[in-house]
Order: sequence, then C-alpha cells, then structure tokens
Amino acid sequence: MAYRTEDKYWRKMKGDRLPEFFRSIGTDGRLDAERVAFVCIGTDRSTGDALGPLVGTMLQEAGCPHVIGTLEHPCDASNLGERLAEIPAGATVVAIDACLGQPASVGLFQVSNQPLVPGKSVGKALPVVGDYAVAAIVNADGPRQIHILQSTSLHHVLTMARQLAAAIAAAMRRGG
Repeated sequence: MAYRTEDKYWRKMKGDRLPEFFRSIGTDGRLDAERVAFVCIGTDRSTGDALGPLVGTMLQEAGCPHVIGTLEHPCDASNLGERLAEIPAGATVVAIDACLGQPASVGLFQVSNQPLVPGKSVGKALPVVGDYAVAAIVNADGPRQIHILQSTSLHHVLTMARQLAAAIAAAMRRGG
C-alpha cells in the first residue's frame, strides 16, 4: 500500500503493517531517528491509557533520541502543552496514543498523515499533536469511556505497545 503525502488519510491496519507506515515517513525507505520526534501520549495511571508511555519507554530504552512521554515522565492531559515545547525544531512529529473504537477494530492501529487529537474519546479539549499519528484501538467504545480505559487489559495494551515499538525499530533499521 503506497502512502502519497499529498493525500490526507486515516487508515486502520494490523500491527504487522506498521513498519510500512513508519518507513513512508522517512526517506529512502528508512525512518531517521535523528529527524523524528515521538510524542507518546497517555498516563501510567490507567491501563488503557498507558500505551503511549509504554511505547515511549521502549523507544527510549532502544536509544531513540527524541521521545516525549514515558512511564517515568508521562505526556498527558495535565502537561501536554508544556511537553510539546520539548519537540526539537524542524523535527517530524509522530504522535502516539491509545483510543477506543468499534468492537471489530479492537487490536488494530489507525495511522494518519494528519495530527492526532488527544483526549477526543473522553471528551477533553487538548492541543492537536503531530505531523503523523498512530492511534492504537485498545478497547471498544461505549458509555463511561474513562472507566473502559481504566479497566482495559494491561496485557492487551502491552502487546500493542510492543508491536508499535518493534515496527518503529524495524523502520529505522531498513536500508541502514
């Protein structure tokens, strides 16, 4: 599947397709860690919303230089504006967050060449983030979204976080 940068898109995909998406962000089929900043949104205080900090921690441990949002220093609703100021000038920004979706979509990833709107599923008005977005559908949407996120399986979230971190690592290795 080709990604044309002039076309705006939101696409759902399985984790095994993520490396292709991340390679499309880079040049010559490789994602350059020095030119990309990952803004991993969420909190470690809610299992469903911990996806971002989990991915951020994994990327940081793998040596990615520009990661905002980890388990130790989350990037969440309380500090998003000030954390966005940490983005290096000129960096391509990839926003990563958890979201709720249709039951048939749980376990899939929504990818886009548009900014992410964090907090949308729980009714929060937060700044949009990123040049590109990845939203992991960690559970089915329904009433009381905050309760759904708090009761989401940590195993499921951790599995999706590992898929994302592995896809980013694979996109950085290709061609280099």
